[in-house]
Amino acid sequence: MANEWATFGTDLHLEIRGPRLRAGLVDALREAVRSGRLAPGTRLPSSRSLAVDLGVARNTVADAYAELVAEGWLTSRQGSGTRVALRAEPRSPAPRSTGARGIAGARGATGARGATGARGAVKAKGAAARPRTLGPGRTNPPAHDLRAGTPDLASFPRAEWLKAYRRALAAAPDAAFGYGDPRGRAELRTVLAEYLARARGVRARPERIVICAGFVHGLMLLGQVLRSRGVRDVAVESYGLGLHAGLLAGGGLGTPALPFDARGTRVEELSGDGPGAVLMTAAHQFPLGGSLPPDRRTALVDWAASTGGFVLEDDYDGEFRYDRQPVGALQGLGPERVVYLGTSSKSLAPGLRLAWMVLPEELFGEVVAAKGAVDWTTGTPEQLAFAEFLASGAYDRHVRAMRLRYRRRRDQLVAAVAAHAPGIRVSGIAAGLHAVLALPPGTEQETLRAAAWHGLAVQGVNQFRRPGVPATLDGLVVGYGTPSDSAWPGALEALLRVLP
Repeated sequence: MANEWATFGTDLHLEIRGPRLRAGLVDALREAVRSGRLAPGTRLPSSRSLAVDLGVARNTVADAYAELVAEGWLTSRQGSGTRVALRAEPRSPAPRSTGARGIAGARGATGARGATGARGAVKAKGAAARPRTLGPGRTNPPAHDLRAGTPDLASFPRAEWLKAYRRALAAAPDAAFGYGDPRGRAELRTVLAEYLARARGVRARPERIVICAGFVHGLMLLGQVLRSRGVRDVAVESYGLGLHAGLLAGGGLGTPALPFDARGTRVEELSGDGPGAVLMTAAHQFPLGGSLPPDRRTALVDWAASTGGFVLEDDYDGEFRYDRQPVGALQGLGPERVVYLGTSSKSLAPGLRLAWMVLPEELFGEVVAAKGAVDWTTGTPEQLAFAEFLASGAYDRHVRAMRLRYRRRRDQLVAAVAAHAPGIRVSGIAAGLHAVLALPPGTEQETLRAAAWHGLAVQGVNQFRRPGVPATLDGLVVGYGTPSDSAWPGALEALLRVLP
């Protein structure tokens, strides 16, 4: 099909655009629900009927329905077909009491002392995440590194990046090298808006995007703004990076942990008198690996709409999906209540210091003001290079290549564990750059000590458990994206040697 707009007449009056039928159908159905043209509870045609009407393969329709069910736009139950999801009617936001720690006090907390506390949290937590001591008397770097959170840095696309960098610098106006807009370069924000809408289902306009120097920088800014607005608590997941909760706490915010069960975070227990915001990894929970179920995605956005709260969505590895249709960003369900935070740290490299926030109108001005009158955090050349890298298609090509590479490693990991230790269940493998290996109860610490002695750096599930959350899981979080291709076989062999 040509790369032109294509309109198909159906009983649903869907306009499907572009050369990729499934993506076009997903966009058309999502927009029909979002605009209210397809009302909550509306029953959609069967995949067979709609496929006949559109003149496409039935699998194309079935896959589009499945993606929108996963995102929370549709529901599907045997016997009742596929319907538009029922959404609670938003109520007027309830005023939040600021109490003794109100707005004036919050501003003070985010001043000199608040900023210092947050920086201190970064330093302390960062040091804890990369321990130098690997065992009794051992202080050398690990021989094998399977810690989660870092991509294969040896695969950074140096040649393509250099080409993009050169093209961007050659085309840049002289004014680009002056003091920058705190929102970031317009060239990058424009191409990011298109990419996020296409790849992650994010409702983004360039003027609502703010470029920041990594996810941590964005979270620090949001914590400062929320605290100044009188928010006292930002709820976090039961399992997650202590660094992130520490940053929020360093800025004077409470970080209560939300309850957790086999289906993930129990967001339905949020109430109007609860936290003012929630930090979530909805598409791929870190570190346990699940995706927030559709009903809970809807419940979370409805909670934010009805209470005036905010969801801080950490979409840290949204590009890497293997065995299922992509799960779109939560932000698409509620762009005025969800702050979308994305980053290049997993898809390219954390050293680029490139991340972005897509902000609700209510928060945009305050976040820009908190960032400062001058953008001193992310250099103009890097922003222009990334904009060119995206616009040229080099980023899409790189992500596709890395997706295949990481999937191959994941398959090798699963096969090796099944052959060597068939009693160990591997989970969280449908997406991302890490897997969770469930260990027999009470063996996590022993296994970690054995790994350290053998020069293997790997993390335990309970290293990510929030204080006060019951210890119900034992396991290893294995970052199969971290080693280079040449180091991966040795790292996998070292892992198998220490498994109980």
